[in-house]
Amino acid sequence: MAALGNEGVFGQVLIRRNGRGFELRHITDGETMASSLSLLGENEWRALAQFTAHGAFRPLKSAPTLRSGWRAVLAGEAALGLALDQLYPGAVADWQAARSPTPPTTGYREFTARQTGMYRITTKLDDTMAGAVIRACCHADFCLKRRLWSVEGLAPDAATGKSAIPCLEPCAILLEFARKIVRVEQDPPDSSASRAEAEAELQNPNPAIADSDFDNSHNPRRMRFILEKPSPPATLSDG
Repeated sequence: MAALGNEGVFGQVLIRRNGRGFELRHITDGETMASSLSLLGENEWRALAQFTAHGAFRPLKSAPTLRSGWRAVLAGEAALGLALDQLYPGAVADWQAARSPTPPTTGYREFTARQTGMYRITTKLDDTMAGAVIRACCHADFCLKRRLWSVEGLAPDAATGKSAIPCLEPCAILLEFARKIVRVEQDPPDSSASRAEAEAELQNPNPAIADSDFDNSHNPRRMRFILEKPSPPATLSDG
């Protein structure tokens, strides 16, 4: 609470002190008249976090897809903690842990080395390809957490560009994405999107494609990976 001051942002939530309590709203609604926003009760937080404005399920609660158009008035610190934990599960505890001199992070290699079964193949990515997977999967378009873990050759996220919510280790979505990329790279399709096509699709993503549907070749993270992975070396002509 000392770090908050009179106003602060956590993920996409704007937190303002309101007497002894707090008012919460989406950051894009900071200057919107209170009467124009729906007033949420404490039983509505989880539902708000579950679905986007288009009704799609949000498997990653730190995705930048939290619906706007609401506000909440909270009585005190306990209510604020409960609300933030519903919107961003575990994020407050992770934020506190990240403030320690040695944050408890787990890097890609350590994390994947302890995987078994179908996820064991995620260890097959070399550092360059693992870095491309991480940059694609954890891009700010898909996740607001500030990544503090990494792999050799890739720096953790900078303080700017993400949010105050830290990421201390790879998540299940990253793990599944890495597994899919290994399979895609082992058995490349007859044709894949070019970099120009990937850029075009990212500018106009199809809302019908689920965030976690990595089997779909048009999945936005797969399009981002096309832009992030290293280009093949140029072939010199004999002439």
